[in-house]
Amino acid sequence: MFKTREQALKYGLSFPDTYRDAPFHDENWQLVRYKVNKKAFLWTYEKDGYINLNVKCDPIKALFWRDYYKSVIPGYHQNKDHWNTIILDGSIPDSDIKLMIAESYDLITGRR
Repeated sequence: MFKTREQALKYGLSFPDTYRDAPFHDENWQLVRYKVNKKAFLWTYEKDGYINLNVKCDPIKALFWRDYYKSVIPGYHQNKDHWNTIILDGSIPDSDIKLMIAESYDLITGRR
């Protein structure tokens, strides 16, 4: 089960041509970026006692995930139409978390 930042980052880094970044000089914010265009597709940070993940989404799918899981909310500090925050509180199956991260990677890389 995705419980830690390291688990999420490890999965994000399993995609081709990715790297880890901490652009805000704040260790709480760890990102995974795509090397070709340097765009981030996975943001990780701790907030209110939980690890949170921000992922890019197609706007229709963003609403679907928010309706389906109460722990998926509009993207914290990001465009609310195109980004979701996944709160790692144990309520979302790993398979769906992996799917949301993969969709974010595909959007950032232009594979979708």
